Amino acid sequence: MKLIERTQYMSRLINTIGTPDIKVITGVRRCGKSKLLEAFIGYVGDHISDAQVIHINFNLIEHEHLMEYHALSDFIREQYVPGKRNFVCIDEIQMCQGFERAVNGLHASEQYEIYLTGSNAFLLSSDLATLFTGRTLGIEVFPFSLGEFMQYYALTDPSEALERYITEGGMAGSYLYQTPQDRYRYIEEVFNTLIVKDIKFRNNLRNMSLMDRLTDFLMDNIGNLSSSRSIAGALTAGSFKTNDRSIASYVFYLCHAFIFYKLSRYDIQGKKYLATQDKYYLVDHSFRYAVLGTRNMNYGRTLENIVAVELLRRGYELYAGVLYKKEIDFVAVRQSEKCYIQVSDDITNNDTFKREYEPLLKINDAYPKMILARTHHDSYDYEGIRIWDIGRWLISG
Repeated sequence: MKLIERTQYMSRLINTIGTPDIKVITGVRRCGKSKLLEAFIGYVGDHISDAQVIHINFNLIEHEHLMEYHALSDFIREQYVPGKRNFVCIDEIQMCQGFERAVNGLHASEQYEIYLTGSNAFLLSSDLATLFTGRTLGIEVFPFSLGEFMQYYALTDPSEALERYITEGGMAGSYLYQTPQDRYRYIEEVFNTLIVKDIKFRNNLRNMSLMDRLTDFLMDNIGNLSSSRSIAGALTAGSFKTNDRSIASYVFYLCHAFIFYKLSRYDIQGKKYLATQDKYYLVDHSFRYAVLGTRNMNYGRTLENIVAVELLRRGYELYAGVLYKKEIDFVAVRQSEKCYIQVSDDITNNDTFKREYEPLLKINDAYPKMILARTHHDSYDYEGIRIWDIGRWLISG
């Protein structure tokens, strides 16, 4: 498989060298965690002359005997070299029974720099403080961005690349397949593994029929406002029976495994968060087309999903904005930064353009406001609102 350098993640990993934290690389299956760890190991070997790297990959059968925490701890301690900087790099750590005991013991010895990868369904950011008694630093890896997609295929035109990216997505393992049918079959298998193997077994789920219907519903309603009660009502319109409590639990599992991302609503005028109705976005939009098909494609919602994930990739907290009963697609917050963003497929129609810019003009603060659409032009200003071609914005960094 062709490899590219994922500079954003590599820079973060390199900057953690020498810190006392347990570094945990998480991400959905097949998003590139293992390859990233391998690249980091290569960097350590090339740039740190006194490094001793202890690399364990639980996907390989030769490390099967270490899938118990005593054996894992003993093996790593045997590999320790005094006088060197000992890096412990473990891939798919959740496959070792009782792994947290081994990791905590190694970390307490203060003899190792520890880097781990694992599935989000097992290493949730909310669980890290509980699993590991030492300090942890989570680094979440996403599927390929548009920029990485262009780098992989050596593409130069962001508008043309976006046309392909909309249907092919960011799951790089699918790029090896020559036909759309084979690519989507691969992506669907990854998605089913996420649901069945990761979420089902972690949470001891019994009603997989409900999970299947729920994921179909959420994928078919990307970016739409919904609540547990409204989802339950939609699913029980036929003969299928469920309730809002079950829906809330299953949505919780999906979001905490980072398959879907939930955006709460934020009242811009009142400056408060609203408890009712949320929006949901997929970690990669290709899952939607692999599972539900590409017929009746909603390009506007797909672009909205792509922008949501890109903002998360850039480290923003996201909310769905509300202002005088009008919607702002995204309120993006990162430390002292804030910006308001509208996403549209096409704003050449004056009515559509007006629908997008009017809510932004009513916001009274001085934070940046922008509209992202497929303009195929350089960015420009309209009444203080920055209008971006969405492809160019996605690769702007």
